[in-house]
Amino acid sequence: MTAVADRSLGPELARTDGIGPDTDVLVIGVLSRDDGPVIAAADVFDEALDAETRERLLAALLAVGAKGKAEELTRLPAPDGLGVTSVLAVGLGAEDKLDAEQIRKSAGVAARALAGSATAVTTLSGLDLGAAAEGFYLGAYTFTAFKSGKSAPKPGEQPVRRVEFLVPTPDSGAEELMRAQAIAEAVATARDFVNTPPNALFPAEFADRAAELARAAGLDVEILDEKQLEEAGFGGIVGVGKGSSRPPRLIRITYAGGDRKVALIGKGITFDTGGISIKPAANMENMTSDMGGAAAVIATTLVAARLGLPITVTATVPMAENMPSATAQRPGDVLTQYGGTTIEVINTDAEGRLILADAIVRAGEDDPDYLIDVATLTGAQMVALGTRTPGVMGTEEFRDRVARLSQQVGENGWAMPLPSELRADLNSKIADLANVSPHRWGGMLVAGIYLKEFVPEGVQWAHLDVAGPAYNTGGPFGYVGKGGTGVPVRTLVAVLTDIAGE
Repeated sequence: MTAVADRSLGPELARTDGIGPDTDVLVIGVLSRDDGPVIAAADVFDEALDAETRERLLAALLAVGAKGKAEELTRLPAPDGLGVTSVLAVGLGAEDKLDAEQIRKSAGVAARALAGSATAVTTLSGLDLGAAAEGFYLGAYTFTAFKSGKSAPKPGEQPVRRVEFLVPTPDSGAEELMRAQAIAEAVATARDFVNTPPNALFPAEFADRAAELARAAGLDVEILDEKQLEEAGFGGIVGVGKGSSRPPRLIRITYAGGDRKVALIGKGITFDTGGISIKPAANMENMTSDMGGAAAVIATTLVAARLGLPITVTATVPMAENMPSATAQRPGDVLTQYGGTTIEVINTDAEGRLILADAIVRAGEDDPDYLIDVATLTGAQMVALGTRTPGVMGTEEFRDRVARLSQQVGENGWAMPLPSELRADLNSKIADLANVSPHRWGGMLVAGIYLKEFVPEGVQWAHLDVAGPAYNTGGPFGYVGKGGTGVPVRTLVAVLTDIAGE
């Protein structure tokens, strides 16, 4: 899976039961204890890292003041006979608090520190092979497709090319590594889509790239262009796309794997100026990320097929560019959503819910058992929950299930209510609904209440607002670099896997 042609999304991952002759670096984990740091899981691999070598490494770490604090990095020359040039020790934090997410984070930090190395081998697989693999793969992710000349990475700055995971026997961990790599590649695919600039990823191009990936995976694809959308009555998608010279699209990708049906919907605004209700200029460039929900559901549908989950997954993805122009929709216009609901457009910058509503109604025609929509929908999400915590709304039982699974995989979705008293704020004097409320209170929840109007009765539904978590505007942390994060792909995969196991 790749969103940019002829490009590797991450390092080659492999299992090994020993340190090979071409290995450059050994990566070990260090735990923090009250009585001093200890090397984690090294005794699992006695042949590769015997007790004497472990003692020498620990003495060297103590000599340079290593504590084992979470994500602390210490680079050491390798002891004679180890078969590598250097040892990279990464902190795992307190032993009693160690979990899969910390292993992922520490592996990600280590992966960035391995830039310039050809091959690394690690003992972190002795703690959790899957988490370590995801962390190394995603931590090594870079996006340099538009860098050239002096700004392109030099040979010594390239991400690590191969990471080998020590396992007890040659047959250990094959399935676990395959699954981890598939999920990590899906996250990286979503990141690539988000990181591609809007002049290179407008609606038609986005739909074509997604279709290319889906067809290569053997999935069914349907694309509606602007004329077909207008003829079919997709008033939300058409209305939002009216202001751009790059017309909108709706793509549907189906993986038919079983009787139980899951609908995924992702907001695909390839760039959001706010339209006539234009945004401030400062930081508007970050609105290249406003298709993060679309990227996530496309990548998730692809990996559901790759993992062979015994369910049917259909991604319904509306794509538009929200621009101001002589043809753009105006505040005060009335449009008709797919299915017939009329909407008074009070604010053209509340466009995501307009295209999502069309897609939700269309997805409902397939009679899904579950429906999940994902969107970088509201700035209010960041006000309420910060930049790393997705808001999860929807039918209560399924909402809580999605939030719980999100927390288990480290994406930390948080269940939020849809208070009934906020519904009246969406009443319009001239149409069935207004697209915003007349105040700023509970903006994330109001958007969820708007979408609820279009969800079919009896369908288990979850709405994920990832306005902050889908795009990192700050420095790298854990296994997340600057730019697209791929959130919430791992949450969606966990939910689909859970549904498949029912």
